[in-house]
Amino acid sequence: MNIFFKLLGTAASIGSGFVASKLVDIIWEKSTGKKPPKDGKDLSYSMRSALIFALVSSSVAAVIQVLANRGTQKAIVHFNKTADEV
Repeated sequence: MNIFFKLLGTAASIGSGFVASKLVDIIWEKSTGKKPPKDGKDLSYSMRSALIFALVSSSVAAVIQVLANRGTQKAIVHFNKTADEV
Protein backbone atom coordinates (compact mmCIF):
# COMPACT_ATOMS: atom_id res chain seq x y z
CA MET A 1 0.00 0.00 0.00
CA ASN A 2 2.99 2.32 0.45
CA ILE A 3 3.56 2.22 -3.31
CA PHE A 4 -0.01 3.42 -3.78
CA PHE A 5 0.59 6.39 -1.48
CA LYS A 6 3.89 7.20 -3.17
CA LEU A 7 2.20 7.19 -6.57
CA LEU A 8 -0.66 9.26 -5.17
CA GLY A 9 1.82 11.72 -3.68
CA THR A 10 3.67 11.98 -6.99
CA ALA A 11 0.42 12.57 -8.87
CA ALA A 12 -0.66 15.18 -6.33
CA SER A 13 2.72 16.90 -6.59
CA ILE A 14 2.59 16.99 -10.39
CA GLY A 15 -1.01 18.20 -10.44
CA SER A 16 -0.52 20.87 -7.82
CA GLY A 17 2.72 21.96 -9.50
CA PHE A 18 0.88 22.41 -12.79
CA VAL A 19 -1.87 24.43 -11.12
CA ALA A 20 0.65 26.54 -9.19
CA SER A 21 2.64 27.21 -12.36
CA LYS A 22 -0.46 28.44 -14.15
CA LEU A 23 -1.38 30.55 -11.12
CA VAL A 24 2.09 32.15 -11.02
CA ASP A 25 1.82 32.87 -14.75
CA ILE A 26 -1.58 34.53 -14.32
CA ILE A 27 -0.46 36.59 -11.33
CA TRP A 28 2.70 37.65 -13.19
CA GLU A 29 0.73 38.70 -16.24
CA LYS A 30 -1.83 40.63 -14.15
CA SER A 31 0.82 42.41 -12.08
CA THR A 32 3.28 43.27 -14.86
CA GLY A 33 1.03 43.43 -17.90
CA LYS A 34 3.43 41.15 -19.82
CA LYS A 35 3.56 37.42 -20.38
CA PRO A 36 6.01 35.53 -18.16
CA PRO A 37 9.60 35.39 -19.46
CA LYS A 38 9.79 31.62 -19.88
CA ASP A 39 11.31 30.73 -23.22
CA GLY A 40 14.15 33.26 -23.42
CA LYS A 41 13.35 34.12 -27.03
CA ASP A 42 11.79 37.50 -26.28
CA LEU A 43 14.66 39.84 -25.47
CA SER A 44 12.39 42.70 -24.43
CA TYR A 45 12.46 41.41 -20.84
CA SER A 46 15.15 42.76 -18.57
CA MET A 47 17.48 40.38 -16.82
CA ARG A 48 16.02 41.54 -13.52
CA SER A 49 12.46 40.57 -14.46
CA ALA A 50 13.61 37.20 -15.80
CA LEU A 51 15.52 36.48 -12.58
CA ILE A 52 12.63 37.58 -10.38
CA PHE A 53 10.26 35.33 -12.32
CA ALA A 54 12.69 32.42 -11.98
CA LEU A 55 13.01 32.98 -8.23
CA VAL A 56 9.25 33.22 -7.70
CA SER A 57 8.57 30.14 -9.83
CA SER A 58 11.20 28.02 -8.12
CA SER A 59 10.10 29.14 -4.66
CA VAL A 60 6.51 28.18 -5.38
CA ALA A 61 7.67 24.83 -6.79
CA ALA A 62 9.74 24.11 -3.66
CA VAL A 63 6.82 24.92 -1.35
CA ILE A 64 4.49 22.70 -3.40
CA GLN A 65 6.97 19.83 -3.25
CA VAL A 66 7.34 20.09 0.53
CA LEU A 67 3.58 20.26 1.07
CA ALA A 68 2.96 17.28 -1.21
CA ASN A 69 5.63 15.21 0.57
CA ARG A 70 4.23 16.08 3.99
CA GLY A 71 0.71 15.28 2.86
CA THR A 72 1.84 11.90 1.57
CA GLN A 73 3.63 11.13 4.83
CA LYS A 74 0.56 12.08 6.86
CA ALA A 75 -1.63 9.87 4.67
CA ILE A 76 0.73 6.93 5.18
CA VAL A 77 0.77 7.42 8.95
CA HIS A 78 -3.03 7.79 9.04
CA PHE A 79 -3.52 4.67 6.93
CA ASN A 80 -1.14 2.65 9.09
CA LYS A 81 -3.03 3.74 12.24
CA THR A 82 -6.44 2.85 10.85
CA ALA A 83 -5.15 -0.46 9.45
CA ASP A 84 -3.90 -1.43 12.92
CA GLU A 85 -7.27 -0.58 14.51
CA VAL A 86 -9.23 -2.80 12.13
